[in-house]
Amino acid sequence: MTTISSALFQLPGQCIQSITLDNEHTVVIQCRRDKRRKPIDPRTNKSGTINRYVHRRVRDLPISGHPCVIDIELAQVSTQTYERRIEHCEFVENGARYTTRFCKMISGLCRYMSIHAVSIHLDIRWETVKNIDRAYLLSSLPSLDPRTITGLTCIGVDEVARAKGHDYMTVVYDLVQGHLIWVEQGRQSHVLQSFFTQLPKATAAGIKAVAMDMGQAYQSAVRRSLPHADIVFDRFHVMRNYHILIKNQRKKEFFKSTNEGRKIMKGTLYLLLKNAYKLDEKQSDRLDDLLESNKSLCTIYMMKEQLQALWQETSYEAMNNALEGWCRLAESTSILALHNFATGLRLHKVGICNYAKYKLTSARIEAGNVSIGMIRRRARGVRDTEYFKLKIRQTSLPATHSVFYPKINLT
Repeated sequence: MTTISSALFQLPGQCIQSITLDNEHTVVIQCRRDKRRKPIDPRTNKSGTINRYVHRRVRDLPISGHPCVIDIELAQVSTQTYERRIEHCEFVENGARYTTRFCKMISGLCRYMSIHAVSIHLDIRWETVKNIDRAYLLSSLPSLDPRTITGLTCIGVDEVARAKGHDYMTVVYDLVQGHLIWVEQGRQSHVLQSFFTQLPKATAAGIKAVAMDMGQAYQSAVRRSLPHADIVFDRFHVMRNYHILIKNQRKKEFFKSTNEGRKIMKGTLYLLLKNAYKLDEKQSDRLDDLLESNKSLCTIYMMKEQLQALWQETSYEAMNNALEGWCRLAESTSILALHNFATGLRLHKVGICNYAKYKLTSARIEAGNVSIGMIRRRARGVRDTEYFKLKIRQTSLPATHSVFYPKINLT
């Protein structure tokens, strides 16, 4: 029985004396120190003598639906210099009231649940759950030190909000490997520039392209620190701006229309924004009725389809010619919004057409932003910036082991 208990609970340095269920339905595992183990000074790793024994009660993983606590016995080691220290315990950190594996489970749960939910289910204070998760992430996540990064060729940069309407953070991804390589508070030019200045010179020189949105701050940082690198604006950011144009123009047309026209336009925004091949037969018929009834919306929709075709070009020159042709066509219409959009495209045409060189997309960045948004919603806003940065780094790494069954490999 003792052999089975020791193998099951894995408490090195401890001998299980009894396992009981107390009046509060908590499993209590009573242990004593294994006398065969030599007392070792945790600071010098040298043998010492036992001054006295100390007892600690720590929380462990639940057993059969019951909370579990372990009463352990540790030796206070007396050194040759008459100093006294508590010996190291392999499954509990110094001064902790929870086992290492219990802390690992809490951090695993916090990856998918809110701190509040974990706190309620495990009957632990909110602050304690957050501090356990923070400490475990600090000890387990790989370092994001730009000074050690090598082999970068194409990177992606974006901004994420800590909470809606609040301050922002800058995230940088390796678009070849798909890994998050840096995160820092702020979205100003100097924030991204600090990342570039920390990179080894050989690594910075090897960066060929940087994908980003059309914000001036990041463009300025790249041009200052990586003058040899190309800036790439991918289709997502361009089309997102065009979708805003569609929404605004549809709103104008709605208020200009008669009651009959408004009836046709009501609830059709998603039809204008959605790709044509994703529409079913009923939706296609409704879209046709809308475009037939409103000439301006018909023009804008047809221009959207032609704009998307730009990213099918295979060379920079061909894409540049196609973009210029689209702009001339937009300027030939009587829609002022299309004129303004064409002007903006010309201002950013180099970055847009650089897509043909590298075929970079922001799919990995946007996927990361979705995960970050889920963190925000679960936490209802994150006040601790350093903790938020740790949670962002956690989302970029795949889960390798089960939260409830640590011995099971998920990869």
